[in-house]
Amino acid sequence: MSMVGELSYFLELQIKQKNDGLFISQEKYAKNMVKKFGLEQARNKRTPVTTHVKLTRDTGGAEVDHKLYKSIIGSLLYLTASRPDIAYAVRICARYQADPLISHLEVVKRILKYVHGKSDFGMMYSYDTTLTLVGYYDVDWAAEVEYIAAGSGCTQFI
Repeated sequence: MSMVGELSYFLELQIKQKNDGLFISQEKYAKNMVKKFGLEQARNKRTPVTTHVKLTRDTGGAEVDHKLYKSIIGSLLYLTASRPDIAYAVRICARYQADPLISHLEVVKRILKYVHGKSDFGMMYSYDTTLTLVGYYDVDWAAEVEYIAAGSGCTQFI
């Protein structure tokens, strides 16, 4: 096994060994995903979601292809393995897989356009042995009306 060499690609994860640590990304997967859903010519977005729009069940919108929506969500969920910057937005969109409407699909496509412009993003794991874990907690779940109304309990970090 010592003749195998460095690991550079595994389960759609690209691993680059650097002097100061490991850089893990899914750049190739992200580019292929954007191409698969026909958005490679779309204009890139600077953020995964807009700050002024709240996604809700939206009972008045037009229905979209469930299979397409679930396929995009599944692909984005896999991408979150190396992209925590999209994890929150994808999680919110994943709530609406049972009955996706055009407003939900528009948000999902915006995430794809953001990924298209930032496909080289990833996570750097430093060889430095000092580890500091920093966490943030939003007590009101960013004013998510549906989540709070559903009777959710308080989450604790241990």
